[in-house]
Amino acid sequence: MAKIRKGDQIIVIAGKEKGKQGTVLSVSNDRIKVEGLNLVKKHQKPNKATGAEGGIVTQEAALHISNVAILNATTQKADRIGYQFDENNTKTRVYKSNGESVAVAK
Repeated sequence: MAKIRKGDQIIVIAGKEKGKQGTVLSVSNDRIKVEGLNLVKKHQKPNKATGAEGGIVTQEAALHISNVAILNATTQKADRIGYQFDENNTKTRVYKSNGESVAVAK
């Protein structure tokens, strides 16, 4: 199970986009798409059924989840995530470095 979720602020720690930050658009298995990062050009055929025009489209490609880390908002550095349980036995995501809770992804 990935500890990074849709809407999280991340920083890329490896690869050609190293050091760049962005918001997670989608998570599937071990790959994520990040807004504005890892852009590729795709040649797309026109489709009358969906109304899609043909041409060269620029879109985000997936990154492997091991190449990104969650961005700690207070320290502005990459961090790891752990879990804590409240007195109501609800699970909360927290940063490992300072124990603060992670902002809820939207």
